[in-house]
Amino acid sequence: MGRLFGTDGVRGLANADLTPELALALSSSAARVLGARRAVVGRDTRASGELLEAAVVAGLASAGCSVGRLGVLPTPGVAFAVGALGADLGVMLSASHNPMPDNGVKFFDASGYKLPDSLEDEVSAAMGADWSRPTGASVGRVVDDAAAVESYVSHLVSTAAPLDGLRVVVDCAHGAASTVAPAALRELGASVTAIAAEPDGLNINESCGSTHPEALVARVLAEGADVGVAHDGDADRCLMVTSTGELVDGDQLLAILAVDRAAPAVVATVMANLGFKRAMASYGIEVVETAVGDRYVLEAMRSRGIALGGEQSGHVILADHSTTGDGVLTALQVLSVMARTGRTLADLASVMERLPQVLVNVRVADKSAALDAARDAVAEAEAELGDEGRVLVRPSGTEPLVRVMVEATSEETARAVAERVAAVVGV
Repeated sequence: MGRLFGTDGVRGLANADLTPELALALSSSAARVLGARRAVVGRDTRASGELLEAAVVAGLASAGCSVGRLGVLPTPGVAFAVGALGADLGVMLSASHNPMPDNGVKFFDASGYKLPDSLEDEVSAAMGADWSRPTGASVGRVVDDAAAVESYVSHLVSTAAPLDGLRVVVDCAHGAASTVAPAALRELGASVTAIAAEPDGLNINESCGSTHPEALVARVLAEGADVGVAHDGDADRCLMVTSTGELVDGDQLLAILAVDRAAPAVVATVMANLGFKRAMASYGIEVVETAVGDRYVLEAMRSRGIALGGEQSGHVILADHSTTGDGVLTALQVLSVMARTGRTLADLASVMERLPQVLVNVRVADKSAALDAARDAVAEAEAELGDEGRVLVRPSGTEPLVRVMVEATSEETARAVAERVAAVVGV
C-alpha cells in the first residue's frame, strides 16, 4: 500500500476515496499523536466539506480534543487561527485547486506549520492501533467561532500599506477567499470588483480562479482596472494580472517581493523559471532550490532562516507574517509595493524575463514506470537544449499524472521538445 499522505495532506474523491470514516480516523489519530487538547477546523466551500467537517469534528472530540469550528476560511486562515487561539492542532478541509468532487484533509501543528512527513507517517500508523476512548466529561466539546473571518482579515490588513486609489478586480474562485479577500482589500482603501465570489458548494474552481484566469483578464480590461488578483479554492495561492491583461505568475511575484525587500536569499522549487534564477543572480540574491510543494519550500526556509519563498503556481510564503502559503497576503504585499512606489504591476514584473515554458500533464497508471521510460528521451532533450533551456519530468504529488516541463528560448522549441518527451512518458 502506498503512502496515505501526499504532498499536501490526504486528498481524493470525496465520499469515495476520502470517506467520512477515513476523515474521522485521521483526525482522531492526529489528535492522539500530537497530544492535542484543543483543535480548530476550517473548510473551503465544497459541498462535501460539510459532511467531512462533521466527521473530523467527531474524530477529534472522540479523542478528548475540544474543537473550535471556524467554518469557511482560507487554509492560511486556519494556520493563523491555531496560533491566535492557542490551539494544539489545526485541520483544513480542502482540495485546493482540484475540481469540486475532490476534497482533502491537511493538518497544522501548534505553531501553525504543516506536519512533516515523519509525523504524518506516525498519524497513519496510529490509525490501526488500539486506544482507550475517553468517556463522560473527558469527551471533547465543540463550539463555533463566529469571529474567525474578522480576526483573520484584521491580521491581513495589519501587514499591508494603504491601497487608496488602486482599482482591483479579485477572482475568488467561488472558494474560501470569497469573503476574506474583498473585505481586506476594501478595508485598505482599494476600489474592489469581486468576481466568482458567490459559492454554492458546487461551483468552486469552475472556470474561474488561478487555474482559469481568462474571466479575470477580461474583467480587468473591461473595467480599466489597475490590477487583477486570482485565488484558488482555498486561497493559499495567488496569481495576478496587469492592467493590459498579462498574467503574472508566482515566480514573478516572488521576484518582485525579493527585490523590493533586498532579500539575501529566497527559496524556490525546481519548477521555477530559469528567468527567475537569472534575475535573482543579477541582484545578488541566492536561490535555494527544493522539490515541488510549499511544505518543502517552508522546510528549507526554516532550516536556512530565509524569510521568503514560493512556487510558480502562486504559493508564496512570507515568514514574517505567515506559517504557510497565503494568497491574499501575497496579493496585499505586492499591491503595497505598487502603492508605495507608484509603479505598475507590469513595470514591477519586468524585474525578470520569463523563458517560454511549456508544461504537459500525462495521465499514467504507474508513475515510476513512466519516469523510467522517459529517462533516455530526457537526456537527449537536455543535450539538445544545452544552456539555453532545461527539461524537468516529475510525478504529481496529488494526481495520477507525470508532469513534463520544458523551457527554451522559443515557445515553439519548448513545445516540440515537451511533446516529444510526453509521448514517451505516456507509452
